[in-house]
Amino acid sequence: MKPVKVKPHAVCVPLPAQGHINPMLKLAKLLHFRGFHITFVHTEFNYQRLVSSRGPESVKGLNDFRFESIPDGLPPDNKRGILDLPALCRSMPRNCVVPFHNLVRMLNSSPDMPPVTCIISDGVMSFTLQVAQDLGIPELVFFTPSACGFLCYLYYEQLMERGYFPLKDESCLSNGYLDTPIDFIPAMSGIRLRDLPTFLRTTDRYDTMFNYNFEQVTNARKDRGLILNTFDDLEQEVIDVIRSKFPQLYTIGPLSMLCRQQISDAKLKSIESNLWKEEMGCLE
Repeated sequence: MKPVKVKPHAVCVPLPAQGHINPMLKLAKLLHFRGFHITFVHTEFNYQRLVSSRGPESVKGLNDFRFESIPDGLPPDNKRGILDLPALCRSMPRNCVVPFHNLVRMLNSSPDMPPVTCIISDGVMSFTLQVAQDLGIPELVFFTPSACGFLCYLYYEQLMERGYFPLKDESCLSNGYLDTPIDFIPAMSGIRLRDLPTFLRTTDRYDTMFNYNFEQVTNARKDRGLILNTFDDLEQEVIDVIRSKFPQLYTIGPLSMLCRQQISDAKLKSIESNLWKEEMGCLE
């Protein structure tokens, strides 16, 4: 008798904001198409938003594509998402480790699914790395910006050391300072300060987002691999630079096109995670 083949099991954890959920869900669908069992982890707040906006069927999933949730640690009256992203970024590292640890242990002890074989975490959700290390599970990190955008994050420290950021005062936003050219980021010739991620544009050295993004990129170096939503021919020179720093780099993209081309199963295609109720009147 042939042994029963056990599916690999990926636990996918996006940042709980729509622009991060969408690409992670597309990546999860492609992995499912390739034979993975998927557990997709929302925050409890977003899980309930999905139920409210799309109905309970929206989180039903499939037998081998399931949705779970963990608390984000914020009070009920917090606006969450991009409306109060700094509060969310302060809360998750403090409050999500234990719930996520318990969730992964629960998944591993369930007779209804294969054991967790990898964690795929959003690049700014590095609290999951501690859980992966504690449980001996390999983790890959998925950054949603372009390869160019990600490479800029890798030079945060040099930008600070050279005195470009934080800004000296608010006038730097309008006096032409942001047009200053940057010539030390390889494969990015001709860029200016204004072309870099906007989280850098602060006068406060202790700004939450300024430091949070730096910490997340630093933690990414401890992961088993890096996934970017791009393809080599589009950003070849930049990808070569990143690969020199992250040898286990996987360029998988464009995710939206790959999903359209490869996924034909109606049930899998129907899985969506829109946090807002769709208004179809504009199409009538």
